[in-house]
Amino acid sequence: MALEQLASLNQATRSIGEDGFTKDALKKIHRALKFLEEEVSVHNRSEEDALFPVLERYVEGPTERMREDHKVLKKWFVLLRKAVTRIEKTPASSVAVAELSRVSRELVQLFVNHIHKENHILFPLVQKFLTKDALREVTRRML
Repeated sequence: MALEQLASLNQATRSIGEDGFTKDALKKIHRALKFLEEEVSVHNRSEEDALFPVLERYVEGPTERMREDHKVLKKWFVLLRKAVTRIEKTPASSVAVAELSRVSRELVQLFVNHIHKENHILFPLVQKFLTKDALREVTRRML
């Protein structure tokens, strides 16, 4: 779902950059931003509070990098929110359009890279190191 929302965000900001501001594009941006802010914050908190402490009993480096990614993504979410607010106030501004496009592209790229790290580094480590009991502990910590 996150990748779908990122694609929608990317398409909508590209549309504004190429064809100009539309309420439909803005609605798609808001929908994607809301999903990312709400779902990603819960997901990241679950990883940091439940998964990482258990996984760090076996390996630390990847969890440190993922925590850093979470901080960077949060920063870019804030920048995107500001860019969206700016485009809402001045939809005809070429500076606002350029900033929205730049921030959106960077956030999408960072997020796609983060998902790749989860799928190809973090989750394989979980499968390799965590026992059923450790996974149950992660589940308990998430509740």
